[in-house]
Amino acid sequence: MDCYEINKNTVALLPIDSYTTKVIENDNSFIVNMNCMKIIERSCEYFGSSYLGRHEGTKKLIGVSHKSPIIIEESREIIYFPSTSPRLAECSWFALSYILDYKDSNGKSKIYFENGESLTVDISIGSFDNQYLRATKLESILRKRKNI
Repeated sequence: MDCYEINKNTVALLPIDSYTTKVIENDNSFIVNMNCMKIIERSCEYFGSSYLGRHEGTKKLIGVSHKSPIIIEESREIIYFPSTSPRLAECSWFALSYILDYKDSNGKSKIYFENGESLTVDISIGSFDNQYLRATKLESILRKRKNI
């Protein structure tokens, strides 16, 4: 597959190399010939904004300017957060809504998803927890503003 936009079934984007991504959906996984960052950028544009616009929005809402969670689509609360700096080729992206739990696994993070799948990623539990909490803060602010 040569292009992909994130949708309500997308669980995670995992880099294979600088040009290829493994996309995990609720009941499927496949390879896309785009890097993770390009999928994030394209998905923001698909839903009517730019990645830079979404990034600036996150900065204004929660004061985070690096390794920022991103609202891909606000009405469906599609929020993703990166495992590391998005500038790095090894950066994975996770859908906040599909994470059921996460635990330390020998210095890495084991993530449990709502679809029953699990995945171990090379990021410390402290870093993963920080990224997860930033994304939940963004989600909380988004929900509050929708109810005003």
